[in-house]
Amino acid sequence: MSSYKDLEIYRIAFELARKVHFASLKLSAFELYEQGSQIRRSSKSVKDQISEGYGRRRYKPEFVRFLVYAQSSCDEANSQLEMIICLYPDKPDFHELLPGYLNLGKMINSFIRYVESNWET
Repeated sequence: MSSYKDLEIYRIAFELARKVHFASLKLSAFELYEQGSQIRRSSKSVKDQISEGYGRRRYKPEFVRFLVYAQSSCDEANSQLEMIICLYPDKPDFHELLPGYLNLGKMINSFIRYVESNWET
């Protein structure tokens, strides 16, 4: 593994953030800057925390800390998606994103356990 881009969790987080970005631009003008802005920030934070943590991979506790931050941002993105789905049930793009974030959260948790027990610095 030569780059954070080799991590499956990063690739999935990047693709989900891309989809969230474009879906959020379809919200009303008011929500574009409220709920839309928040979901864009939290979704992009997942991939950013993974990449920053990978940059600190020589220091296992630092790597794990940033993976936990990524998990937290993933949880926030889930919460934001649930709110948007509740407020705007007619927006199918968001319904399709929720399973992806739920799965990504499980994958990040598994990767954290792997790093904690098997990662060699």
